Amino acid sequence: MDEAFPRGPDGRSTDLPSGRGVPAWLAASLNFCSRCGSRLTFGLVPGEDRHRLACTDCGHIVYVNPRLVVTTLPITASGEIVLIRRGIEPGLGSWAQPGGFLEVDETVNQAAIRETIEETGLLIEPGEIVGLYTRLEAMVVTLVFEARIVGGIAAPTPEATEIQAFRPEALPWSEIAFKTTIWALRDWIDRRRPDLRPSGEGWPGAASSSADGP
Repeated sequence: MDEAFPRGPDGRSTDLPSGRGVPAWLAASLNFCSRCGSRLTFGLVPGEDRHRLACTDCGHIVYVNPRLVVTTLPITASGEIVLIRRGIEPGLGSWAQPGGFLEVDETVNQAAIRETIEETGLLIEPGEIVGLYTRLEAMVVTLVFEARIVGGIAAPTPEATEIQAFRPEALPWSEIAFKTTIWALRDWIDRRRPDLRPSGEGWPGAASSSADGP
């Protein structure tokens, strides 16, 4: 599976090869069938095109799908990018874009607005999608919107101990929390400020991001 199809640009943000099934940290908690309580086993299942977790007693198959993280890059009227200094793990103390998990009863647009105002106090209007970034390690797909700030007042929260607007040429690359943030910032710069594309040794801070975040 890992060689069958191209990974596409969203695969840039993951270190793991495709086709390896459920991450080990999650598989360790998937031991028993939610229907009958019998033990789950991982292997071939008739009618399936890959190995699956399934119950040998009742036949229930456990399909494990990635979670969607919805985030934003709020842009000020002067073209600065608003980032938050994370107040919780993962990435405690490092910079990232505001965002969080999509709730089952909301759209991605609603999630972008809700998560941004919860973490920063800023009301935003989601715009173009900057990119989608797959993290097999964390079992997430991160969606990043460019966003226009339309109201609110920036204020620290338990999840964001500091909110700061950075000029694109002064981003804190060495203090970025997640690979997905680095890729989103690069893609935004490529689109909006191509004059800032680095030359020579390339982007600063690329190797400093967390391997466990969104």
